[in-house]
Parts: sequence; structure tokens; C-alpha cells
Amino acid sequence: MSSKLGVTMMPIVSKVCCSPSEVVLVVRRRPNVANGGGFVVADCGQRVVFSVDGCGVLGRKEELILRDGEGNALLLIRRKGAIIEALSITRQWKGFTYDFLGSHKLVFTLKEPNYSCFSKNISIRISIESKDCCTYGDFEVRGDFPGRSCSIVNPKGDIVAQIGVKKEIERVMASRDLYHVQIKAGVDQAFVFGVIAVLDYVYDGTTRC
Repeated sequence: MSSKLGVTMMPIVSKVCCSPSEVVLVVRRRPNVANGGGFVVADCGQRVVFSVDGCGVLGRKEELILRDGEGNALLLIRRKGAIIEALSITRQWKGFTYDFLGSHKLVFTLKEPNYSCFSKNISIRISIESKDCCTYGDFEVRGDFPGRSCSIVNPKGDIVAQIGVKKEIERVMASRDLYHVQIKAGVDQAFVFGVIAVLDYVYDGTTRC
């Protein structure tokens, strides 16, 4: 799908969440909320464009909700039971969109790193489950998410989203609760932050109680 500017749009959650130009968004811990409060995502004008509710807001563990700037639910993300794969335990996260009737549609599955080889720099695979997007192939997270130095890449190995911390912020803040995400043109931003929400939970971040 191409826009008038010639940028290929890749809607996974919603085409409304695809921008014809590259964007840089800032993630910060939701203020004045106890553990598990989640995080908010703002643009350069400090306008909230997404938020993620963690277990401290929802009252349920292993479940997350991604909302748009108006508070409308875009993604319901749930951790599924463990499966045995290659003699190790693998847990999966499932991301579901909502339709106008309130029912859920599976759009992606993220395989949590095996605890037997848990590493900051292990590649994490994300499978696109929606039939409308089956030609996109699988994505991967590469790098060190706890250190806020990682990227999401497409099947060709091209970076579609880069997570990092600006040096001036790194100098004054020891924590990694404030970081930026650079997202390429045409990439579904809701999908990117759905993946980041799972990574945040897996690595004991703001969404986890």
C-alpha cells in the first residue's frame, strides 16, 4: 500500500497509525502511578499519542492495553501459557486488535526469550498473524532493550524502528524511564509500541507489578 508521497504503508494494527514521514517519539513512565502503571508516548510537541496500561492500572498480570492519544483501546496484549520448544520453555505474547463490535482479532505473536538462555542481546521474533499482512513476513528485535539500545527489523534486515537514549538525558538520568523511538516512514507506530510494551513487561519495566 503506497501513499501519495510514494511511501509504502505497512498497516498492521491500523493505517491511521502509519505516517508518510519518519517520526521520533518519546517514551516516559506514567507519572504519579504505582508499579505497573505503564508508560505514555508523546511527540515533539509533548502531545500524548499512545499510552500503555500495565497491571497496576488493569489489576491483572500478563495483560497490557495500548491506547491512542484519546484513550481508545487499539491493542489487547496477553501472555499465553508456556509451550515446550526444542527442550526449553517458551512463552508467547499475543496482540489483538478490537473491531467496532468489540471482538478481538489476532495480529501478531511475540516469542519471549527462553529463560534457559536469557540474554539482553538475544533476537526476539515477532510473527505477523493477520491474513491481510501475511506478506510482511516476520520481524525481529535485535539489541539490548534494558539498555535502551535496540531496533526492530523487517525480514530484509532493514531497521523500521530504533530505540535509544539521547546523550544529554543519559548524563543526568541513571534510569531508563525516558527514551526515544525513531520510526521509519510508513511503519505502523501502534505495532511498534505494542512490541515495546511486551519488552517492557518481560524486562521488569513500568508495565509490570
